[in-house]
Amino acid sequence: TSYTPKDFSALLGMKGLSDTLLSNHLALYEGYVKNVNALQELFQTKTIGTPEYAELRRRFGWEWNGMRLHELYFENLNREENATDPETSLKNRLVESFGTFEAWSEEFFGLALMRGIGWVVLSKDTATGQLFNTWINEHDGGHLAGNTPLLVLDVFEHAYMTDYGIKRADYVALCKTHIDWNTVSKRLSA
Repeated sequence: TSYTPKDFSALLGMKGLSDTLLSNHLALYEGYVKNVNALQELFQTKTIGTPEYAELRRRFGWEWNGMRLHELYFENLNREENATDPETSLKNRLVESFGTFEAWSEEFFGLALMRGIGWVVLSKDTATGQLFNTWINEHDGGHLAGNTPLLVLDVFEHAYMTDYGIKRADYVALCKTHIDWNTVSKRLSA
């Protein structure tokens, strides 16, 4: 199966993230899609059991998760500033797992401020329904097996340095006001 990059150009014009930053970030995402397709083609040319095949398979997780995490991230951003809280059932689930909505928010956005590159993901354990905040250091490591991502925040430097330099906290504060809670709620109920 060949994958086509999704169109996230509707995010252009977002207050707080320049079109230059967003255009570069979208181009980076398109590179992951291109590499997923290229690796799938290369699988057909290599013999299972060879070092070449093994390395291509190892690389696939990096490219695939880079593609999917960016899609989830862009999908859960709202172009317009949004001061609303999540709808009631999502908020209730966050309270069940974290004690209060504020405790969830403090932990999730606190993880986003940790030193290092990576992702912060709110996910749901498909076996128990419990919600977790998780740090993913690299695209292909740190995922909780059996969990479904609900909210994804990119905290690699490319997501903010053009506009914010090393002021990650300013970028995180902006993202906090641009979460598309409807998308997160749909992911929870799916």
